[in-house]
Amino acid sequence: MEITEVKVFPRSTNESEDQKLKAYASITFDSSFVVRGLKVIDGKNGLFVVMPSRKLSDGTFKDIAHPLNTPMRKSIEGKVLDKFLETKQDAGTRAQ
Repeated sequence: MEITEVKVFPRSTNESEDQKLKAYASITFDSSFVVRGLKVIDGKNGLFVVMPSRKLSDGTFKDIAHPLNTPMRKSIEGKVLDKFLETKQDAGTRAQ
């Protein structure tokens, strides 16, 4: 299974909003299956990717879609973070 497209949608920073959420993302596999709702989070140890989830009635969250092994998780996280940093850099270059 190959990741054929990654789209990143950076969040604008606003004082009243959660500063940890940096962007939303979607990924496409084999040009035929898309997963939306991934999040780029800035945590204590740097940026990481959170899989799409929904809040259950007991207040906990359950992943809607997630990788089943570490290599796939690393591949998804690497491609999403690379695209996020590229998008962030492109925005900075245009602002100058």
